[in-house]
Amino acid sequence: MKKLVIYSLMVILFTSFSTEHHYPIDGYTHSGIKRLKRLQLAKEGKLPDPGLPPGAYKSINDIRLHLRAEARDSVSKILTVDKELQQRINTLLPKLHKSYSITILDITNPQHTRYAQQNETAGYQPGSVGKLAVITALFEQLKTIYPKSWEKRVALLKNKKVKGGNWVLTDEHTIPVFDTVSNTLVKRQAVASDVFSLFEWADHTLSVSNNGAASVVWREALLMAAFKDKYPELTQEQADAYFKNTPKKDITDLAIAVVNEPLRTLGISQDEWRLGSFFTRGANTYVGDKGGSIGTPLGLMKWMLQLEQGKVIDQQSSLEIKRLMYMTDRRIRYAQAPELKEAAVYFKSGSLYKCDKTKDAACGKYKGNVYNYMNSVAIIEHKDGTTYMVCLMSNVLSKNSASEHLALASRIDKIIRTP
Repeated sequence: MKKLVIYSLMVILFTSFSTEHHYPIDGYTHSGIKRLKRLQLAKEGKLPDPGLPPGAYKSINDIRLHLRAEARDSVSKILTVDKELQQRINTLLPKLHKSYSITILDITNPQHTRYAQQNETAGYQPGSVGKLAVITALFEQLKTIYPKSWEKRVALLKNKKVKGGNWVLTDEHTIPVFDTVSNTLVKRQAVASDVFSLFEWADHTLSVSNNGAASVVWREALLMAAFKDKYPELTQEQADAYFKNTPKKDITDLAIAVVNEPLRTLGISQDEWRLGSFFTRGANTYVGDKGGSIGTPLGLMKWMLQLEQGKVIDQQSSLEIKRLMYMTDRRIRYAQAPELKEAAVYFKSGSLYKCDKTKDAACGKYKGNVYNYMNSVAIIEHKDGTTYMVCLMSNVLSKNSASEHLALASRIDKIIRTP
């Protein structure tokens, strides 16, 4: 009887934790990201249901890196084509169609991974997927400032407040601004007077793909590199003076190095993935462009693989970046596939299109007829243990690429999950 009572209490405690302490809700205390406080109140029934899919309620403590034990294995060894999986992917995307490129890595069994690729070295304009490189740069500089203390890095992310300034101008993407006193949410464009913590700017960068926030995060990584251990106490006036008095070429060289060198450390070549310009015109007042931007499915897969190995900066940084990728405001494009509704999805997408209405009056959003880039990076974790990662990049003219990627996500999931 005593054993039964103890067991019952354990079940109650486990159930209570499972249903009441969901991520990203339980990430608010850790990060101070106010948007997550709103989700916590919504889950408690105090605010309207945000309508997130079931797979979006994983606990912060349950998010983990799947390949830490395989960190000793080289990228080239793991990214060796599996013939059976490759045959299935070749059927999905006929080789004659060069407008699609893809890499897929099934890590359900870490000791026996499966990999397939097609047009994997083709270069695309990375668009917002490039923001993952900016977040990587941020965590690289945090480690430089506090090489021996993860706690101090998190504290800086949570407590350091910075102003957006002209760097956020302009971007059509809105940001969620939640007032924790009145419990009201406003979704609006970022403005120059906005002040957020580094953690919140990083969240705006990935959760809603705000270009202004990405430029601010890149700027702060640049300032960290310039001021090093003096950065935590850096004032707005000192930062302004730096950009006013430092030659623009010097700032540009440092900015490009800050965001690209961590990729080179991971063995990703400049032809596989690089960034050459900020995400907003406002940033161009202070920093120039250099080298252009490009992304390939192979380069991005190398990054995702090493994220799961804990090699993107270090294990703690890799895990925190993965958490940020999980905190998307809503699922769109590839991640919106109905087959992924119950799954945890760590996701980033990017698009860039251009229309010539004289050729096709129906040309529009995500259906460019001059160019029509759509890029999706995703790590999928199903409840049954099926875990895989995908980088899908395309430039298919005059088709709705958002719908195309959603449909392909469904087909890819079926391929991976079919014995």
